[in-house]
Amino acid sequence: MDSTEDLEYPQIIFQYSNGFLVSKVMFTACELGVFDLLLESGQPLSLDVIAARLGTSIMGMERLLDACVGLKLLAVELRREGAFYRNTEISNIYLTKSSPKSQYHIMMYYSNTVYLCWHYLTDTVREGRNQYERAFGISSEDLFGAMYRSEEEMLKFLAGQNSIWSICGRDVLTAFDLSPFTQIYDLGGGGGALAQECVFLYPNCTVTVYDLPKVVQVAKERLVPSEERRIAFHEGDFFKDSIPEADLYILSKILHDWDDEKCGQLLAEVYKACRPGGGVLLVESLLRGDRSGPVETQLYSLNMLVQTEGKERTAAEYSELLGAAGFRDVRVRRTGKIYDAVLGRK
Repeated sequence: MDSTEDLEYPQIIFQYSNGFLVSKVMFTACELGVFDLLLESGQPLSLDVIAARLGTSIMGMERLLDACVGLKLLAVELRREGAFYRNTEISNIYLTKSSPKSQYHIMMYYSNTVYLCWHYLTDTVREGRNQYERAFGISSEDLFGAMYRSEEEMLKFLAGQNSIWSICGRDVLTAFDLSPFTQIYDLGGGGGALAQECVFLYPNCTVTVYDLPKVVQVAKERLVPSEERRIAFHEGDFFKDSIPEADLYILSKILHDWDDEKCGQLLAEVYKACRPGGGVLLVESLLRGDRSGPVETQLYSLNMLVQTEGKERTAAEYSELLGAAGFRDVRVRRTGKIYDAVLGRK
């Protein structure tokens, strides 16, 4: 039951209504290079110096920096000569481009692509279909062709996906012991970050990243270190082309892009290709069975509606899809982070 205080001053409503303002403050500070500049400087910088080096107005930068202080992304020190700003540790780790755990690229993808699509959320809910055509004037018949509007956009998306696995990759890959599987195919493996983590954790395995030709080329040339010998690449469309035989197939953030029919079609092909005793590992953000959360996953599910043909699902729904394709002994592990793991065996 709501308290009288909540009803008289609905703080949570005000927080939610300002949510998109908070996001854009963080996105804008990333895009302008605020966090990178402060990291490189190695010391607090004044407002005038920050504005001059980043080519912005003093008035605008002051308000942006102060908002970042309020959000605990920056810290400020008031000196006789004025305000001096520095990064907080969380910004150094996650919002600077040079950090191994940088989330910069996914921030830019959210700011320049997801944010624009969500302007049409009301239309999405009314019509039950994604809004790429309205947002960008691009036909959404080739859904993932539309998602990659340019090589720069593709690189931004793939680098952003890689950044997620720098935080969550180890958790999903150690949710189950994958050491018995020596030949692994990462279907839709994109930038290859999960494959790199997999060969590091399981030295006895080889991983092949299977993705669209233009994705593979970008991954090979710009995202996967050339010295990583146990990662191979396979160009193709796994909805149209054959899936090679392997011990284990990883589908990370793949099934949530598609409706149940397409998921069933893909899993059936995976089952046919899978060696006896092999399996499939699904990496997805799982809804609770009672649909009460997590709220991040519920928001992701709306984003799937805005951007794709899919949705987020419960563990039971993924188990049902796996069972219908022939997989047995389906097990679920929640990691406590954004993404969880579901393993089915043949």
